[in-house]
Amino acid sequence: MAGRRVQRNNGRDLNGMSKKPFLIGVAGGTSSGKSSVCAEIVEQLGENEHESRQRRVNVIGQDSFYKVLNEEEKKKAFKGQFNFDHPDAFDYEMMKQILEDVAYGKTVKVPVYDFKTHSRKPEGFTVIYPGDVVIVEGILVFYYPEIRRMFHMKLFVDTDPDTRLSRRVLRDINDRGRDLEQILIQYTQFVKPAFEEFCLPTKKYADVIIPRGVENTVAIGLIVQHIRDISNGGLKRMNGTSKTEAVKSHMVNGDAGPDRDQSLNSNRPH
Repeated sequence: MAGRRVQRNNGRDLNGMSKKPFLIGVAGGTSSGKSSVCAEIVEQLGENEHESRQRRVNVIGQDSFYKVLNEEEKKKAFKGQFNFDHPDAFDYEMMKQILEDVAYGKTVKVPVYDFKTHSRKPEGFTVIYPGDVVIVEGILVFYYPEIRRMFHMKLFVDTDPDTRLSRRVLRDINDRGRDLEQILIQYTQFVKPAFEEFCLPTKKYADVIIPRGVENTVAIGLIVQHIRDISNGGLKRMNGTSKTEAVKSHMVNGDAGPDRDQSLNSNRPH
């Protein structure tokens, strides 16, 4: 126990070197449940009980990397006329640099984005300390090849469009102070077309597809167990196959067809 506590505090391996974390990417459409899946994983691992410096599992949201808007773009944003779902809306270079630093076991500062003001909080940032696992979630985390290649495991949260739209409406009204007409116009003009053009095609890169998001207890349970294995002893070999590959093969059938989705359907007869 004492050894584990030391490892939590200094973010280094037994040789005194900075730990290089296992990186997991979580993609999916707007309001598909990506953040909820990540939060459930962290909750089941008990990481909420620890201060940020001591956590072995950290989560970074792609929303943190929205570009700083100029005055004209801000006016469009307040009218619901700016496309936040397009790849150009994100500061790719900043995101890439921070994730490269994370991959090398460095401590990083991640910006905090304020959706009510459409700007980064000037004095706000989240510090991510070295840990065993870093989860990166966002609508387009698989879109950029250089970032996509950083992930050791890629998950895609697959939720039907009607559910995603209803969740987005409730979220934007309750949390972001938007009105219904603006939400629906923005969805039809920007969100839905961008999902179909930029997000949905990246589903093919996923190692694991999670239908129904956080409700899929089987998929989340397997992922949580895999993360525990990483934290407790690293990626050991099992019969010539890494644990990462073993989890993937257990959860998917190896293709992007209907059977792949079925392999993660929970609460069904076996």
